[in-house]
Amino acid sequence: MPNPPTADRRRFLQGAVTLAGGLLASPGATVVRAAEPADGVRAIGSRRELFVDRFLIDRLDNASLQLHSPQLAPAMTEPANSLEYGTVILDGDLYRLYTRDHRNSKFDGDVTEVTRYCESRDGIHWTRPNLGLVEVDGTRENNVILHSPPFCHNFCPMLDRRPGVPAEERFKALAGTVKSNLHAFVSGDGIHWRKLAPEPVITYTKEYAFDSQNVSFWSESEGCYVCYFRHFLDSKLRSVCRTTSTDYRQWTEPVPLRPNFPGEHLYTTLTQPYFRAPHIYLAFPTRFHPERGESTDILFMTARGPSKYDRTFREAFIRPGLDPNRWGNRSNYAALNVVPTGPQELSIYTTPFRRFTLRPDGFASVHVGADPGSLVTPPFTFTGSQLQLNYATSAGGQLRAELQTAAGEPIPGFTLADCQPLVGDSLEQRLTWKSNPSLAALAGQPVRLHFAMLEADLYAIQFVG
Repeated sequence: MPNPPTADRRRFLQGAVTLAGGLLASPGATVVRAAEPADGVRAIGSRRELFVDRFLIDRLDNASLQLHSPQLAPAMTEPANSLEYGTVILDGDLYRLYTRDHRNSKFDGDVTEVTRYCESRDGIHWTRPNLGLVEVDGTRENNVILHSPPFCHNFCPMLDRRPGVPAEERFKALAGTVKSNLHAFVSGDGIHWRKLAPEPVITYTKEYAFDSQNVSFWSESEGCYVCYFRHFLDSKLRSVCRTTSTDYRQWTEPVPLRPNFPGEHLYTTLTQPYFRAPHIYLAFPTRFHPERGESTDILFMTARGPSKYDRTFREAFIRPGLDPNRWGNRSNYAALNVVPTGPQELSIYTTPFRRFTLRPDGFASVHVGADPGSLVTPPFTFTGSQLQLNYATSAGGQLRAELQTAAGEPIPGFTLADCQPLVGDSLEQRLTWKSNPSLAALAGQPVRLHFAMLEADLYAIQFVG
């Protein structure tokens, strides 16, 4: 096991966990829900808003929404087990990894399949603890936590962040037969698991379902548990259904979401609340091409609460790459959960065990190239007194902004001419105007933002103070 994290790293991880828990980190906190604006004015409060969709875009002039592909990190010298329907959970300062080992199984759900568990203190160097829980091939000296067919085929854990969740149920998981039902499991330590109920909690017999990773989480924005599971759309295309629950036992009637483009197979979804903005759900489905040698790549989709998936970006998020072994079936699956592995780095893990990185909030941006461009938001209200940006420019670029009325009139003192231009690269940079250090007087009023940009990317905004 690597040395424990430094004090700086521990503070970073504690901050990440706090962000992941959001308001629900403290009992009795108010659940923030993104209300649909009846008057066209969006209430964003002090939430971090990412430019992964058009939620805060009214007009783009000589600017575009740009998807940013993660970068492949160097191979890990101490990897975990190969990722097969993998899950990575950051629990405090401990990274927990769960993965299926099919062990030469002849079919999905075969008796040979097991679930393995690995740990890391930095998300890069992994250990395979000798747990002594399950006898496999005549020995208990292994890191197997579950050997209970057919549940090992698609066992998918999550860390339950619901306020007041019992300590012995801090971890939950869904797993089940590949065709018709999902069972619920619970654990206090993420290693020792038991069934929450003897009967399945989710059933769906309309199409062949559940034959992949079926994900669940506590939704801060919706105030309930949410599950996204695989099914066959119109008995032809691999797709996704959605169901919700208040207690993880009783679930609503599943609703097919139909995010597929014509002829498109979406094999998994890996839908998850983004820990820095938990009202935004990220999804990294595997796109399956049966007509192209069963090759696969990984897409990027988003959703806001119960809304349908946003398909702003149609191209691949992670391509197979130069390795010819990545151009076959089951070669490009993302593990569940994006996790921070440094103050300036997020990590996404994919099969067989690769790590991709990108900047926090760096999935997409409003991009302007060598000719000036601009972004104008729809009217919105905010809380706070300062505006922080996650942005980057070239050495010759810059970014300015002005606050406008809902009608689009510049607000005196907050015009483009008053704005201090930003040049550089920052995850949290305060934007200021010459004679107005505080935005508190405008809080709660419908306003717009007009960004003027040159050779710049704007990833996210947040009002704080």
